[in-house]
Amino acid sequence: MINTHPIGLFDSGIGGTSIWNAIHQLMPNENTIYLADSKNAPYGVKSKEEIIALSKKNTEILLEKNCKIIVVACNTATTNAIKELRASYAVPFIGIEPAIKPAATHSKTQTIGVLATKGTLSSELFNQTVSLYQQTNIIEQIGYGLVELIENGEIDSPKMDELLHSYLTPMIEKNIDYLVLGCSHYPYLIPKIKTILPKSIQIIDSGEAVAKQTLTVLQKQIGISNLNTGNCEFYSNVDPKVLDAILDHKYSVTKRDF
Repeated sequence: MINTHPIGLFDSGIGGTSIWNAIHQLMPNENTIYLADSKNAPYGVKSKEEIIALSKKNTEILLEKNCKIIVVACNTATTNAIKELRASYAVPFIGIEPAIKPAATHSKTQTIGVLATKGTLSSELFNQTVSLYQQTNIIEQIGYGLVELIENGEIDSPKMDELLHSYLTPMIEKNIDYLVLGCSHYPYLIPKIKTILPKSIQIIDSGEAVAKQTLTVLQKQIGISNLNTGNCEFYSNVDPKVLDAILDHKYSVTKRDF
């Protein structure tokens, strides 16, 4: 079944481009539309009601653009709002949440770390997932300030180094052997995180799994594109220079109010 309507993605800023990239690598023939709601970043400090309202706003923009499937490329929005989104709209939604299962399943030390936003770690969905792995010691750490620095283009700043050391060192001391990145912004920190973690600690993010799940749903329910190369649209509601830089200036980024 052929369907050339776009895949829609949204996030509380630029971080979800890590998910977009995984989807684009797996399905380069698909049209995609990405919304960076940087004006309202980070979602992780907002109330559940605010997160649901923002997620619905983003969803409706993507539906106006005829998106055939919507990827909630934000852990906080997924864990707080995806149930309401699925109840409110007919389009299929793909969510993203911390990949606790593979980490807990393969951990030799039975101790894993999860670095995520406050909104994700305090959500009902996250705590339901954690309850399934009671034999594993799960060290949770809120990444205060990380999203803001990424959104401001300060990945390589001294402040970023300081924060990452303060968050990761206690996990290392507690003998984690897996670090789960529970925010779609955080994959952009992997090179810096690797300089802090021992090589024995593996880092897990959700990008590849989300891309595969998106492809599965498209094949089974909706239809995939037969284009040779998909068209990629990016929108930001702030100065798009950081988003443009994250994309290596390969795509046009449009600023619009939403």
